Amino acid sequence: MAQPLIEHIRKLPHGRATLKQLLREQARHGITRPQLEAELTRLAQRGDIVETRSGHYTATGVSREFAVGRLNVHRDGYGFVIPEVPVPGLRGDVYIPKESAARAMHGDRVVARIARIERDGKADGEIVRVLRRAHPTVVGEFRIRRTGNFVVPHDDRIRQWIEIPEDMALPARQVTVDRVGASAITVSTVEDLDGMVVTAEIMDFGEDGGRPVGRIIEILGLPDDFGIDVEILIRSHHIPHHFPDEVLEQARAIPGPISPAELARRRDFRELDIVTIDGETARDFDDAVWVEPLSNGTWALQVHIADVSHYVRPGSPIDREAALRGTSVYFPDRAVPMLPVELSTDQCSLRPHEDRLVLSALLEIDAQGDVVAQEFTRGVIRSAERMTYTAVHGVLEGDPALLERYERLVQRFKWMQELALILNRKRVRRGSIDFDLPEPLLEFNEFGEMTGVTRAPRNIAHRLIEEFMLAANEAVASHLEALEVPTIFRIHERPDPKRVLEFEEVATHFGYSLRGGAAPVKRFKEHVVVALDDVNFTSRNYQRLVKKIEGKPEERILSYLMLRSLKQARYSDRNQGHFALAAPSYTHFTSPIRRYPDLIVHRVLGAYLDASRYEADMRGIAESSSDTERRAAEAERELVEWKKVKFMIDKVGDEFLALIISTTRFGFFVELEDLFIEGLVPLDTLLGDRYTYHENVRKIIGERSRRQYSIGDKVRVRLDRVDGVEKKLSFSVVAATPRERQRNARKR
Repeated sequence: MAQPLIEHIRKLPHGRATLKQLLREQARHGITRPQLEAELTRLAQRGDIVETRSGHYTATGVSREFAVGRLNVHRDGYGFVIPEVPVPGLRGDVYIPKESAARAMHGDRVVARIARIERDGKADGEIVRVLRRAHPTVVGEFRIRRTGNFVVPHDDRIRQWIEIPEDMALPARQVTVDRVGASAITVSTVEDLDGMVVTAEIMDFGEDGGRPVGRIIEILGLPDDFGIDVEILIRSHHIPHHFPDEVLEQARAIPGPISPAELARRRDFRELDIVTIDGETARDFDDAVWVEPLSNGTWALQVHIADVSHYVRPGSPIDREAALRGTSVYFPDRAVPMLPVELSTDQCSLRPHEDRLVLSALLEIDAQGDVVAQEFTRGVIRSAERMTYTAVHGVLEGDPALLERYERLVQRFKWMQELALILNRKRVRRGSIDFDLPEPLLEFNEFGEMTGVTRAPRNIAHRLIEEFMLAANEAVASHLEALEVPTIFRIHERPDPKRVLEFEEVATHFGYSLRGGAAPVKRFKEHVVVALDDVNFTSRNYQRLVKKIEGKPEERILSYLMLRSLKQARYSDRNQGHFALAAPSYTHFTSPIRRYPDLIVHRVLGAYLDASRYEADMRGIAESSSDTERRAAEAERELVEWKKVKFMIDKVGDEFLALIISTTRFGFFVELEDLFIEGLVPLDTLLGDRYTYHENVRKIIGERSRRQYSIGDKVRVRLDRVDGVEKKLSFSVVAATPRERQRNARKR
């Protein structure tokens, strides 16, 4: 009833309706008043409609009066509502002033009343309703003040301090807090809590502008305790990290040995020298591969994926918890797994020399990289070797010791390399974008202390697995789409023209354009838009530019900005293709140990193999999985940035060579070349002249000297300040060497 009703309201003039009008119209369909009122209430709670006054409703997405979306609060208190459904005439977000933003918390899903929309599409408004709270709990520092006890949120975008009544500050008994690398702390009075990091459950959000009230449910330790940063971020992002007892009991009850009956109904691959290839520190192995050339000139590729669906049944306690987590979360020094270790690192993991159940994609690939035949089956394998990227790379590079150690597998790895290159060439031909951005790798000593940041190694062995997994994912996606069964796709939509335009404006300063040929004239922004629309704008435009800047000094910055111009990939129940991969159909099938959508795809494919059908709320699962993926990515990124800032604390006064990666009206951001660490050079630290930001050229220019600072320039900077609270670094420019001045002058 919900969807037809909301569609009906949206089609009415201005998207408005009254209860009396709807009763009259819906009565013809046999819908009673209680049913209609209940449905209208649900639609209002979902944000599809807004009850402007008693019995009067407006559909969001039709009216210019309301916007529904997530509230993003700035550290200074004001915020923006990011609309979920486009609002007529609105371009971008709705600005929410500080007083109104205080009615909700950062991340809440809200309804905003739009006061006005300017001619340029900008708008401001006020929050009229909170639809869903983002923070049932808040982690922060407990502080005792004359006016009461409070928890100051760790996330400074949550502006409200949480009031803690005296009788809710402590658990019912004395608590001993265990701390990694430090002595335990005994907490028996409220005074003992002062300055400690705690988790508070919010009991009252203060709906009418009052202060939120909560109770302490967890004591984590002191702000400087070893490992407290991970604990804080896990809780700040509401990542489930304790498995319920029923989940652990079910995991422990799963029988170890595979039954003869199960083995008998599966294809047996145990005689083949199938291998896993992962990083040195990997503990769970989802995928194993095998390659061999065939007599007709084609290639046989076998991709065997851990059959998690055999052990995790729909609706079981483990399944419900996996759906809640959505994905495993990987921090530099630990992981929060999606599945209990009994499954993730034991029963499901494709450990060497042990029988393991798999779901297999068997592909026959021709010399052009096209799949000419494919088969999917349940199987059993016995991995011949647990290989690492480093070891496989060493074998392919001819390392004598590794050649001897893996003598029986050497030819297999050479075949893998040959097939991977064939698959890669095919992707290049169709326009797949391959950004080769350096990934930072944090280094730690034996005490868990960070010692440096280096470039994560990447070699041909990484390429092997990447190409084989892409091929398997595409094959499964196209197969399920052809079957027309409900499933989940991994989609990547075309970039927003506005973001492409912003990139083009920067690229022109380096003499490049996504169109190819001469760069567009930057002073006529509308011409750039027309030019981009005139060409058949595809991933090839990105691919060609990536190739053109390869090895150039500006490669790092332009690749980074190109990546930012693209939309974020997500899960969907409807196939819309994958722009970056230039793939008409794509899904995630190869990592069911750590990603819930992969497990769902396994169930869909398994049902087909059993001549049955797997039904589930694919749209809901896709949306939830996209949310949990973003949550994990944000937590992982934030911890890495926090670790970097802490690493720099004792380096104040040190000088570094850096690259300018963006310019703003208040200064420019730099990335340190050797450490992949970012920071701000404030405008007021630029001495010897009065510098201003010129938005039309995105440069900071001195009024008298005309000295310029622009994106892509290399500068020498000094670390002036480390803000551990806001996790920010401030730098100042050190006088450039003659060689640096000459290099930047040539670039211009």
